[in-house]
Amino acid sequence: MPPATVTTGRSTQVPAERAGSLLLTLIAVCTAVTAANIYLAAPLLPLIARDYGSTPSAVAWVASVAQFGYAAGLLFFAPLGDRVNRRRLVAALSLVTTAALTAAALATGTTALAAAVLVASAATVVPQLLVPLVAQRAPADHRARHVAAVIAGLFTGIVAARVLGGLIGQAFGWRTVFVGAAALTAVLGLATAYALPAEHTRRTGPLFSGLTALPSVVRRSPDLWRACVRQAGMYGAWSALWTSLAILLTGPSYGLSTATAGLFGLFGLTASVVAPLAGGFVDRFGAATVVRSAYLLAAVSVPLFWLGGHALWALFVAAIAVHAALVASHVANQTLALTTTSTPATANTAYVVAGFAGGATASALAGSAFGWWGWGGVCAVAGVWLALGWAATSVRR
Repeated sequence: MPPATVTTGRSTQVPAERAGSLLLTLIAVCTAVTAANIYLAAPLLPLIARDYGSTPSAVAWVASVAQFGYAAGLLFFAPLGDRVNRRRLVAALSLVTTAALTAAALATGTTALAAAVLVASAATVVPQLLVPLVAQRAPADHRARHVAAVIAGLFTGIVAARVLGGLIGQAFGWRTVFVGAAALTAVLGLATAYALPAEHTRRTGPLFSGLTALPSVVRRSPDLWRACVRQAGMYGAWSALWTSLAILLTGPSYGLSTATAGLFGLFGLTASVVAPLAGGFVDRFGAATVVRSAYLLAAVSVPLFWLGGHALWALFVAAIAVHAALVASHVANQTLALTTTSTPATANTAYVVAGFAGGATASALAGSAFGWWGWGGVCAVAGVWLALGWAATSVRR
């Protein structure tokens, strides 16, 4: 991601490329840390419940609050990337997130904790402000590779929150995890804001007009609409399987402990390997080819997950396959979403919200399906979601 002003000549080109690479690395690391904030509470629920003298099921709603907070932040803050100075916005949101995480660490009850988590999750939308910038400034023949680097950071942060967060919380307490996250968010958020290229304010009209423009932006761009629907189908299938997997692993079929089942989150590291490869394939073969291949791989993973109800090896293979499919599809679809309109931040908001909505809905249906039909019902929800995501976009040209 080279700076906007680069003079010609070998002597100046190399330092410029090096500076661009360092900025891209900083953005990827910042993305990992801020994305992790959304999932901090989930692995810490047993510790939080014990500290407050409650049960994990009674405080589980705190983790759900984080999802709603993030959705609200996406709708209100992410479109601002097209209208205001990103340096100031990233710095401001990082400070708000730091303050909210600190308040969460000091919370004396679940209500105060949930309120702090809500604010922190709503303000931690920094990754979705940085991805459009990366796509906008990257060379055309390397755009998907640069977007993939940020996506790899995002998934690495999610894995770190679920795995490292649980381990650190077990050793030092859940409040320590929130304090550490606050410190990292402050340092990396402000450092990234300082390193971002200077921009002129581009606001015209009301500040939040990007939010009201979302429907028309999607309607005017069939490619964006297709990317939104296909990623909603892919993310929904992944969410249905992944959110129900812990119930399977800790149930009668396997009888694993919660800590051991949580280690399955390490399969999310597949994203760190697949994302750069997917970015190269998108640049070389196009987004449509990569999405098609990702859907095929996800379709293969569903029967493997079903078989994994009784065979652990099948779960291993299926977990790797579905993560590879999700990340490859995400790299391709998000690159497409960022390059089809003149308002990339608004288009990216529509894309991420669509994926989030598909995942949340499928996850809720999977929970009910598990109660009625067991693990087979969860796999059926995932398969139906994939079929809907592909069929809905195949009939419209």
